[in-house]
Amino acid sequence: MQEEDANLQTVMGLIMNGGNAKGAAFEAIKAAKAGNLDQADAKLKESDKFLAEAHNAQTDMLTKEANGEHAPVTLLMVHAQDHIMNAITFRDLAGEMVDLYKKLED
Repeated sequence: MQEEDANLQTVMGLIMNGGNAKGAAFEAIKAAKAGNLDQADAKLKESDKFLAEAHNAQTDMLTKEANGEHAPVTLLMVHAQDHIMNAITFRDLAGEMVDLYKKLED
């Protein structure tokens, strides 16, 4: 049961970090649109911080898997991974949009 709880905690952490990363990236776009480019850069860095947390959790899971400690693949796990992938994509696009707003500002 303790292993199940640890897996659930990891999965929920992935979902939270993915959501926070996507939210910060969206705030970066809004800040850039309003002309606050310093805040936009800060929000992109915040998004990166959340994505790094998620990446560390994924790396830990992959390391355990490689060492024979198999985590059950549940719908919640798939949802968490989907959340992270969407957050990464959204962060990449937000970075491009902030760069575009910077060019428009010049």
